[in-house]
Amino acid sequence: MERVEGRTAFVTGGASGIGLGMATVFARNGMKVVLADIRQEALEEAAHALSREGLPVHPVLLDVTDREGYARAADEAERVFGRIHVLCNNAGIGVTGPMIDATYDDWDWMMSVMVGGVINGVQTVLPRIRRHGEGGHVVNTASMSGAFASGIAGIYITAKYAVVGMAEALRTELAGENIGVSAFLPGGVRTNIHQSHRLRPPGLNTGYAELDHRREAMAAARRDQPNAPPTAMDIIEVGERVLRGIRRNDLYIVTHAEFRAGLQARCDALMRAFPDEPIEESRLAFIQGVPTLGYNPIYDDQRPVPPFQNGKPAEVADLKK
Repeated sequence: MERVEGRTAFVTGGASGIGLGMATVFARNGMKVVLADIRQEALEEAAHALSREGLPVHPVLLDVTDREGYARAADEAERVFGRIHVLCNNAGIGVTGPMIDATYDDWDWMMSVMVGGVINGVQTVLPRIRRHGEGGHVVNTASMSGAFASGIAGIYITAKYAVVGMAEALRTELAGENIGVSAFLPGGVRTNIHQSHRLRPPGLNTGYAELDHRREAMAAARRDQPNAPPTAMDIIEVGERVLRGIRRNDLYIVTHAEFRAGLQARCDALMRAFPDEPIEESRLAFIQGVPTLGYNPIYDDQRPVPPFQNGKPAEVADLKK
């Protein structure tokens, strides 16, 4: 999808943070954007701000765990803007902490949003993209925690690994259909993710209450230090990087070069885990005889990514010339 002008994007978690960054950049580049979010007030604020710029956006209230509600939201998106071309499965929860402190409720809620919500997006929207035959793209927002065990965040890491694997499998299945799929692996971004716990449904038993309050206090302390150097990326820059990834049809969209060593260590560990022994030819023949069982060509698709320069990724600027 090198040319995105006039196409429609459906962005979950689109009223703030990374989702709003994506939506803003998409709309500024000529796309029609549906902002789907569970928070009505945030939706109204985001839609109003983008509409003041004259950008074509439409807010829709959506709990991504509600399958019937998801279908109604997709129907509304098509009534307002027509066919959907880009699905950004971005809604998530930034609650973290050790697995040993988690309750069943913590697991059920977080997995229902971060994995179940992505499943619901794929099941609801992808058939519509395939049906119109105009091509499209699916972006699954994961995290660097979906590439290696980054931080103390067992449920979050589990969910994000699943989201990355889903993207890889879906790209394999859609090869040849003119529908790209990307696993989006952001590092730290300036968002309100530390407030995610406020969306926890009432009555759930959690082992993370103390950590929830501690995260909010830390975020407030950072806000009170206006001269401190930024340690997280701006949402608009993140949105630009996602748009470039869609245009390039990247398998992986990675934002932060600073995490290279962590991922390299995991890749190296996996390679060291292979037994140092001869290949058994009959097993090898079987593996090679089953498509993608021993080798998946989707990994060959990923090209080197040029640097972000002068406020925009270079290749995005080049495509506009």
